[in-house]
Amino acid sequence: MPQAEANGLSIEYETFGDRANPALLLIMGVGCQLIMWPEDLCQGLADRGFFVIRYDNRDIGLTTKMDDAGAPDIMAALTAQLSGEPVKAPYSLDDMADDAAALLKTLGIDRAHIVGASMGGMIAQLVAIRHPEITKSLTSIMSTTGNPDLPAAKDEAMGALLTPPADTSRESLIAQGVTMWKVIGSPKYPATEEELTTLAARNVDRSICPEGFGRQVLAILSAPARNEALAKLSVPAMVLHGADDPLVPVEGGKDTADAIPGARLEIIDGMAHDFTQALVPVYLDKIGGFVSQVESGRAAAE
Repeated sequence: MPQAEANGLSIEYETFGDRANPALLLIMGVGCQLIMWPEDLCQGLADRGFFVIRYDNRDIGLTTKMDDAGAPDIMAALTAQLSGEPVKAPYSLDDMADDAAALLKTLGIDRAHIVGASMGGMIAQLVAIRHPEITKSLTSIMSTTGNPDLPAAKDEAMGALLTPPADTSRESLIAQGVTMWKVIGSPKYPATEEELTTLAARNVDRSICPEGFGRQVLAILSAPARNEALAKLSVPAMVLHGADDPLVPVEGGKDTADAIPGARLEIIDGMAHDFTQALVPVYLDKIGGFVSQVESGRAAAE
């Protein structure tokens, strides 16, 4: 896959479709590499007439690691947050939004549909807030506003996310990944055991950076609520959330939609916090339908 020099980083990315088509940028969540966006979804969006870009965020995958920042202390950060103290992080979600904007600029793309999942949804919101001139539309998936009054993740979901593997062997790393995805997986759209094992193995074999995951967690914990800034947006927006999400409860999606003027809210029964093959048709229908409608509206207006 190619790399782009953007915002002081070497960003690993991959594209699908014709470059002449409207651009659609996919931003993945905490600790997740670009391969977490299913290829069938990326190609399906490309087949609908979009130039699709997926990439590794900083500190994850094959993009530049921020190793000079040192090892993060997630538990200390969580304790600080619960105590109402500021959380220190080596970089912010704002910085990660600027990474996304810089990537588009490096690729010569003036405007794009911005789609993000989980932490990627937070980043996508900040792209729209900080860089409205490049944002054709915003799609925030299984994400939230950072409002501290919203329900927290379920204990078992946080445990699955933060519990380290038994050891650093490939087998243990894969097993830990499979366990995590089972805990936060969609009850109505489950992955098969083979699917989960294959995905976990691909992640382990491609890149492992637990310190990068931890630094991304600190960026989330240190971020202020975005409600006031989201209320000032004037871009078309859709919020997509699973009714059964144990990691980012559905109230986070509702709060996001409430904050953005005119936002469309889509709540999917039986969906939790994952991207299984069974969910690809749902994502393709919702994301593809929304961005196609935005493009049709733009074409009509022009």
